[in-house]
Amino acid sequence: MTRTPEVTPELVRGGLQKALYLTTPRVETVLYLALALEKPLLIEGPAGAGKTEIGKVLAGTLQTELVRLQCYEGLDEAKALYEWNYQKQLLRIQADRAGDQEWSEVSQHIFSRDYLLERPLLHAITAPHKVVLLIDEVDKADEEFEAFLLEILSDFQVSIPELGTVTARHRPVVVLTSNRARELSEALTRRCLYLYLDFPGVEIEREIIRLKVPDLDAALREQVARFVHGLRKLDLRKVPSIAEALDWARALRALKIQELDAAAVRQTLNLVLKHEDDLRKADGKIGSLLAAASRRGV
Repeated sequence: MTRTPEVTPELVRGGLQKALYLTTPRVETVLYLALALEKPLLIEGPAGAGKTEIGKVLAGTLQTELVRLQCYEGLDEAKALYEWNYQKQLLRIQADRAGDQEWSEVSQHIFSRDYLLERPLLHAITAPHKVVLLIDEVDKADEEFEAFLLEILSDFQVSIPELGTVTARHRPVVVLTSNRARELSEALTRRCLYLYLDFPGVEIEREIIRLKVPDLDAALREQVARFVHGLRKLDLRKVPSIAEALDWARALRALKIQELDAAAVRQTLNLVLKHEDDLRKADGKIGSLLAAASRRGV
């Protein structure tokens, strides 16, 4: 593992550029401060706006490992922190008992680090180098789990009854994301720098498409960016993500479509909208969305 580079605003800006992640100076500043101050960063915003990608970009920028914890309802310490390897412990107990060893001696072995299964949180703390810890969609986890995170985010240490307190050898870079499915506690938000990440405007999304799908016709690129921007203004069950907009652009290129019209949109809109109700709702707006997408400077 290479040495972690010195954190500077230029490093952050260069890492974003290398990853083709277009954003604003405000976002660059928050990312730099999260690294420089070694504070956890909480990123909220709609699903698909690029929150998770920031964790990946930071790992690439720092040339280090990305440790990802995907949160969900019912997530507990055993899945997030550690578990004992019960099968390995049982085999050791059977072997030691066959040799007539006392339980006190056996237990010293089976509750050692050799029998510990590290989950993402413990791995991020015990790693021999600085890593990026991505705690993704923390709002999906229960409030009890959120409270459990406080010890880690405050002191970067965890308590294991059989082993004692384990303190981080290298303080990880922590990125938490939230789609705002529920309000997070003040205790958690107080420990973090905060960033709200919304969908990009037409100009930035057009540039993202140019970078990611470079051989797409410029006029079609403009239409795609404006059409998707218009879709996001509708009352949809799930608005299109940046990734889905890119998939659409690649599909149009593969189909050799040179310009958006009603037929091309209806043929491919299921790549952007993933719910039947949303497709029906958008179908009645295709004409007005195309008109807006074809006007520059809107």
